[in-house]
Amino acid sequence: MTDLPHTPAPSKDDRVLTGILGIDAILGGGLPRDRLYLVEGTPGTGKTTLALQFLLEGRRIGELGMYVTLSETADELRSSAASHGWSLDGISVVELVPETGLESDQEQTLLHPAEFELGETTGRIFQRLEQEQPARLVVDSLSELRLLAQTALRYRRQILSLKHRLTSHRCTVLLLDDRTAEPRDHQLHSIAHGVITLEQSNSRYGAIRRSLSLMKMRGVDFHGGYHDFVIGKGGLAVYPRLVAPEHDGRSLPPPISTGVSELDALLGGGLVPGTSTLLMGPTGTGKTSTAIRCLLTALEQGRSAAVFMFDEELSTFFARAASLGMDLHPHLDTGLLQVRKIKPAELSPGAFVHYVRRAIEIDGARLIVIDSLNGYLHAMPNDQYLLLQMHELLSFLNQQGVVTLLVLAQHGLLGDVRLDVDLSYLSDTIVLMRFFEAAGEVRRILSVIKTRTTPHEPTIREYGLGPDGLTIGPVLRDFQGVLGGMPVYRGTDSGLMETGHSSPPQPPRSG
Repeated sequence: MTDLPHTPAPSKDDRVLTGILGIDAILGGGLPRDRLYLVEGTPGTGKTTLALQFLLEGRRIGELGMYVTLSETADELRSSAASHGWSLDGISVVELVPETGLESDQEQTLLHPAEFELGETTGRIFQRLEQEQPARLVVDSLSELRLLAQTALRYRRQILSLKHRLTSHRCTVLLLDDRTAEPRDHQLHSIAHGVITLEQSNSRYGAIRRSLSLMKMRGVDFHGGYHDFVIGKGGLAVYPRLVAPEHDGRSLPPPISTGVSELDALLGGGLVPGTSTLLMGPTGTGKTSTAIRCLLTALEQGRSAAVFMFDEELSTFFARAASLGMDLHPHLDTGLLQVRKIKPAELSPGAFVHYVRRAIEIDGARLIVIDSLNGYLHAMPNDQYLLLQMHELLSFLNQQGVVTLLVLAQHGLLGDVRLDVDLSYLSDTIVLMRFFEAAGEVRRILSVIKTRTTPHEPTIREYGLGPDGLTIGPVLRDFQGVLGGMPVYRGTDSGLMETGHSSPPQPPRSG
């Protein structure tokens, strides 16, 4: 797949690459060679797909692979591979599925796998192993051997025997298990050198969410926890969980301009690379438009940028920018700008983090816009995970020296303005945007209420959006109730910005 996490290919002789870059990154360079591993998961989690990618990677580097199937026919296996655009030529497929089993009077009933003696089944596996001497082996699945064994003791002994015989042939083995055993049966965990667990969950709306975890891996300093993955044409794409402290930080460079001198003054000089800025306010206050102004200035300065849109359609986004005199299309054509539409119901948080990392590490983006965090919130199962994910993501972006602009919409227009979740403490800079009423018009004000890096201007300014883009007026000092969500202007009309809707001065009446 072309959209896999970018990691350098390890060159250790004692490791075996799985062919799935995300898993190899989690393992720090692949599986230790000539060991037996358990891949477990309920049906549909991707065990067979993972195993096929493992064997195909071996074929790519000249290692012989063997797939022993106890539940599927060879034709079914090849059909599954073909659905991903793969051919199994050069990979030995050993089919131990009963060829007989349909009686004339029971055409709809498959015979139980116990028709095969356990000793005969394992004997045939060892026979083919001796004949072909594969470097990589997959056995699918252990549930069939469990049924043949009948008892837990006999099953454990057979697995131990299988382990010793297989590893003595200098063969790296994946045993697939569909977790049909008792929930507390961890016999295989104690026998296997490592355990990869695949899980999936269904929500009432949206795509299936899948995650991978390493329950055990002897002698390997692996990344624990859950890692999101998807199954698509081309196999598994695994998105390693982001751990920000693993990425080196660097000192903060000087601020860069937003393109509006008054906004630069409010921010204490501009946007500082390696920090995140939260644009917060009710819907319609111009948060996205302000982000576009900062984005366009960065592009005009030759900086690469990426925008991730959760809420707005791309056509509306570009039309809005053009109507404000900020045409982004030329920068799309040059490749400096990338804009991706995100569908929260179809994308896991881990996949989103992967796309952000890819924009920075591969495409060289130096400015990231996330619009909006409300959409990101709806992509998460609950709030506590959102905060953890966002904390790691912002820490990573800051350590990479990226300018991050976050858009967060607040509920309500006037009065009690509320948030879905409070992310203000995670941001280095907060720009507060509000509506107010004066001279019979609805107007807008903004104020920078927090910066961690530079002394900012603690004032309130009116601003407007029009064909010339973002315009910021002089300081307004006659306000009350800004932070309470209900700004009230006590000054005179002369202190306000001129707008196209303002009534012209009336001439004095005669007589």
